Amino acid sequence: MPNTAEPQRDARRVLSAALSLTLFAAALWILHRELSGIHLNDVLAELTALRPMALGSALALTAASYLVLTGYDAVALHYLGRVLPYSRVALASFVATAVGHNVGVAVLSGGAVRLRMYTAFGLSVPDVAALVAMVQLAAVVGMTFLVAMAFSLVPGDAASLLHLPAVLTRTLGLSVIALLVGYLTVCALRRRPVQLGRWALRLPRPTITAGQIAVATADLACTAGAFYVLLPADAGVSFALFLTVYILAIIAGALSHLPGGIGVFETVLLLGLPEVPKDGLLAAVLVYRVIYYLLPFGIAAIIAAIHELRSYGKHVVRGLELTQDALEEIAPQVMAIAAFLVGVLLLFSGATPASGDRIALLQRWLPLPLLEVSHLTGSLLGLGLTVLAGALYRRVNAAYHLALAVLLGGVIVSLLKGLDWEAALVSGLAALLLWMGRNAFYRKATLGEVRFAPGWTVAVVLALAGSIWLGLFSFKHLEYADDLWWQFAFEADAPRFLRASLVAVVAATVLALMRVLRPASPPPEMPGEAELRRAAAIVARTPTADAALALLGDKRILFAEDDAGFLMFQVRGRSWVALGDPVGPPGVMDSLAWRFRELCDRYGGRPVFTHVDAAHLPLYLDLGLVPLKLGEEAVVDLTNFSLEGSARAELRQARRKLPKAGVQFDIVTAGAPVDALMAELKGVSDEWLAAKRTREKGFSLGRFDPAYIRRFPVALARKDGRILAFANLWPGADRAELSVDLMRHVADAPNGIMDYLFVESMLWGVAQGYRQFNLGMAPLSGLATGPLAPLWHRIGTTVFLLGEHFYNFEGLRAYKEKFHPDWRPKYLVLPPGFSLPTVLLDISALVSGNIRGIAAQR
Repeated sequence: MPNTAEPQRDARRVLSAALSLTLFAAALWILHRELSGIHLNDVLAELTALRPMALGSALALTAASYLVLTGYDAVALHYLGRVLPYSRVALASFVATAVGHNVGVAVLSGGAVRLRMYTAFGLSVPDVAALVAMVQLAAVVGMTFLVAMAFSLVPGDAASLLHLPAVLTRTLGLSVIALLVGYLTVCALRRRPVQLGRWALRLPRPTITAGQIAVATADLACTAGAFYVLLPADAGVSFALFLTVYILAIIAGALSHLPGGIGVFETVLLLGLPEVPKDGLLAAVLVYRVIYYLLPFGIAAIIAAIHELRSYGKHVVRGLELTQDALEEIAPQVMAIAAFLVGVLLLFSGATPASGDRIALLQRWLPLPLLEVSHLTGSLLGLGLTVLAGALYRRVNAAYHLALAVLLGGVIVSLLKGLDWEAALVSGLAALLLWMGRNAFYRKATLGEVRFAPGWTVAVVLALAGSIWLGLFSFKHLEYADDLWWQFAFEADAPRFLRASLVAVVAATVLALMRVLRPASPPPEMPGEAELRRAAAIVARTPTADAALALLGDKRILFAEDDAGFLMFQVRGRSWVALGDPVGPPGVMDSLAWRFRELCDRYGGRPVFTHVDAAHLPLYLDLGLVPLKLGEEAVVDLTNFSLEGSARAELRQARRKLPKAGVQFDIVTAGAPVDALMAELKGVSDEWLAAKRTREKGFSLGRFDPAYIRRFPVALARKDGRILAFANLWPGADRAELSVDLMRHVADAPNGIMDYLFVESMLWGVAQGYRQFNLGMAPLSGLATGPLAPLWHRIGTTVFLLGEHFYNFEGLRAYKEKFHPDWRPKYLVLPPGFSLPTVLLDISALVSGNIRGIAAQR
């Protein structure tokens, strides 16, 4: 049966992007209609008339709002029973909120920042996911409560706004308040989780819910107040009515999925506050955007850049290590957004008339052609920055160098085209911040290899369309004529805007066509002997033992530049499944993961990573993937491993019992010594497979292949020269880790032969100086499997039990527990949506060889 989930998900992404563009276009049309009688000079006059007291009050209320917003995180942490220093909570909340407000879809953008920062602070991924959900729930509950209060207390104002009867609005408000009171009552009386189908929800205590409502109420009061004090003195609107309109505008902006709700937020305010002078309202919106959105984001960018620079210094204060780790995780994203905003600024600067006094000053010494070229160049640089920001987000080193040059160029052209020192100052500051965070952009890739998500493409289109609308608004007092295109003069601002907009649109179209028509490079083929030799050289210097699975030869290998690392994967259907984290240093890992993601996009594949570590989940979140826990990996610390104590009595007995029966342990080194025993080893393997009535696996499990087995040392258990059992060992580089791959024995092997082989291998590892012994993963360990388990857990349990039933996963953890290991979570990461059953089936088929192999392994 063909899988339709992925095409449907792709269609939803395209539809969502198209809907955002449509909403933005509709908002611009409404704004154009509502502002038909307003001139740009009217708005500028209102800006200059703003009172210092109003600006100071708006700044103070903005600071109070961001301070109050830390309460969301604090309440959520209290609900989860987690304790963190307030300084870290405040930092994570501030940066996440600043990013979320400017990017849009705060649950994703702000949530992504929270995941990176809080995991760096030591929280688990499920805890952070619950925290993000609690923060969003609190915001929704708070907005609902305030709207309900407005409907109840001032039903007339709300009714006139929504064109509804006052009785109906009051009824709606009181009904919502009654529902909230009922919810609080249920929270107070019910102690057990609420069962919703197969989900179990633990309700927060009434104090938690009340705290959420209090924080949301205080926050919205501060944010609305920061806007309200900027309105003109003759606005004539009550704070209660303004608060209602403001909340509706916030909700509409959030639902539009546009960055900061741009366009939609302003449209709702203009329609909802007709009595406020439109020029004064637009001026208040502009200042509010700068104070509440851009200023906090600029502070967040400076904090991230400073910490990124300090993290590469010679000395890091011990108490700041976790904070710097957290900021390093989000520095590229913050700087990418900053670069995008500067690009928008350059585009908008090219769409508005220059100051007459400044142009007159330039006219004394600057040739007109240089001014014209500078204006065109400024718009092109702005467009270029919006595009390059997408590559900066992906940590591409080439994008960093080019963006730095573009920002410095923006300083020059801003001054040459009209002494626009404000844009030059912002461009210069952004260049400085980018340079300070230069170490975050370590990914070696060409710009042509970078593929942009639909959301980023939409953002570029919005920036370009917004600049064109702003230019049309700025020069609407001029009547259009064809000869405007050919007018060249110092005071000819409108013709320069037309030419710059045309050139920018043509450049954007050419870039889009180049990307669409660029031929796709072929994906890696199955490795030959030469590729396996390259992979073996990388494995030999890799600390993690399971990198050796690349040498099976049944997976494609994506190599990093200069063979600094690799990523192993295989394709089944639309699932492109990478096994484990990419192999290599951190920078190489990130680059390989992005290359793999882009390779999947190019061929319409579904990117999947299986058996990945929790430490690298922020990377996969950057790739747009979501994590699901597969199980836990057992790792034994060999630095203090011994058989002493009552807990190891069973292991001591196994080690003593078998030698008494004549069993001996031996290690055979890789290469020719293993070759000499290959026939006998194969006999043991075949007997084991026959006894278990199964066949060889692959992908994430080793198999008996002489070319593969000879690459590793082999542990043997022999009696009278006959091999009773064997296990090939994976040695990690620098003796960091040792692990067992295949472990097989003859049918008449004595009881305890596996324990004996494990214990002796561990003791051999201790003698050789290895630091840990990896016992492998216990799949499904840690997943809920009861009747209240989440649905995906139940589906995953069923599919994996079918896919690898032979290995008795449920008994693996109990067996490995006797070695007293540390358990480390392992994750599957995949695109959001409903493709999990298909992905798990594809992985199981890769392990088993095909679907028929799944059914046959019994």
